[in-house]
Amino acid sequence: MSNPGQADPTPFTHARQLAEWFAAGCKPRSQWRIGTEHEKFVFRRDDLTPVAWEGEHGIGAMLEAMATRHGYRRIEENGHLIALMGPQGESITLEPGGQFELSGAPLEHIHDTCAEVGRHLRELRGIADEFGIGFLGLGFQPLWPLERIPVMPKGRYGIMRRYMPRVGRLGHQMMFRSCTVQTNLDFASEADMIEKMRVSLALQPIATALFANSPFAEGRPNGFLSYRAHVWSDTDPDRTGMLDFAFLDGFGFEAYARWALDVPMYFVHRGDRYVDVAGRSFRDFMEGRLPELPGERPTLEDWKDHLTTLFPEVRLKTYLEMRGADAGPWSRLCALPAFWVGLLYDDAAQKAAWNLVRHWTAEDREALRRSVPALGLRAPIAGRTALDVARDVLAIARQGLKARDRRDGSGADETGFLAELDDIVATGVSPAERLLGMWREEWGRDVRPAFEACAY
Repeated sequence: MSNPGQADPTPFTHARQLAEWFAAGCKPRSQWRIGTEHEKFVFRRDDLTPVAWEGEHGIGAMLEAMATRHGYRRIEENGHLIALMGPQGESITLEPGGQFELSGAPLEHIHDTCAEVGRHLRELRGIADEFGIGFLGLGFQPLWPLERIPVMPKGRYGIMRRYMPRVGRLGHQMMFRSCTVQTNLDFASEADMIEKMRVSLALQPIATALFANSPFAEGRPNGFLSYRAHVWSDTDPDRTGMLDFAFLDGFGFEAYARWALDVPMYFVHRGDRYVDVAGRSFRDFMEGRLPELPGERPTLEDWKDHLTTLFPEVRLKTYLEMRGADAGPWSRLCALPAFWVGLLYDDAAQKAAWNLVRHWTAEDREALRRSVPALGLRAPIAGRTALDVARDVLAIARQGLKARDRRDGSGADETGFLAELDDIVATGVSPAERLLGMWREEWGRDVRPAFEACAY
């Protein structure tokens, strides 16, 4: 959920620094980059069981082999290898249930993004084949019950695991049984961030519908097309959702900082130790009034850690994170950045996208978010359907990518990465519905063939 790295010891003395830290992310267009993150389930090929961290062929051993063979820098916690840092700024981290995550480097083109993803998967497969391990590209674990999921040796996850049942019913499902693909994008100014935030919040459920890919749980259909998205609706209302305040006059860096300040904390990271402060106030921390750390005040690193524990549909750091899509196959890992870059990295496209959604009310946006996990592209929105909006949005994104005119060595621009989404919109059939069709017609109502059909 966060990239490992060197701690920032800068003392934190005034709340104004919160907004200033966000503002420091403003960049000229020439410096805008694309970051893509994706998670995948790890399983034993012989019996389709989950893979623990421990063991000769466990996840820890796989990380060690990746470091040794491909030159990644090791990140350890209490003697456990829990992450890797690559030479270009990419990282490999572990989600709570052992989901393998690539957090990609900031790259200029989607062509580069796909090359990065391809390289990562080749490196993984070279080791996984020896270990008898496979990787599954779905938004929710289709077979294993929660009690069978291994727990990774990361201190922050233990704190989250204890806290989650206090604030929602499905937090453990999110932690241990879900996978996503995410795109991170830059902004030029506070005004640009505001418009990008509003466009991407409003359209995040459309992305969810297009990428819906989690229709199974515990060996059978779960009643949803994106069960992953449904899980987020009952995880923790303090730190999730559509951020209605982002559409109000006066929204900006300070307003987001004020919201973040009021979201209860999970932990404070000190060395290899995670101090459990779940439910405590960051405002109290600023004033040196945390009972667990009496008199101690936060650093900017503490602020950045806190921000990684907020889970709205779009998350602000020094860039914007698009968080609405289920994990899927390699082709859709490249389609998600194409979708958002096309909408948000060209001025005309961004304006067109905003004009498409600007008249939606908070009730419209929330109703769409609530209905999409079950209805997908059939979900209603302001007298239309999500499919109607998706057609318009893809047309805008295509024009935005054409205007960017970023080409690979063969002269192709980035619009080709939208091809799979074009097919989804043309047929009106989401990836989840196609999987359900295979389950009924080809798999004999058995989800286990998904471990081959949806493997990387």
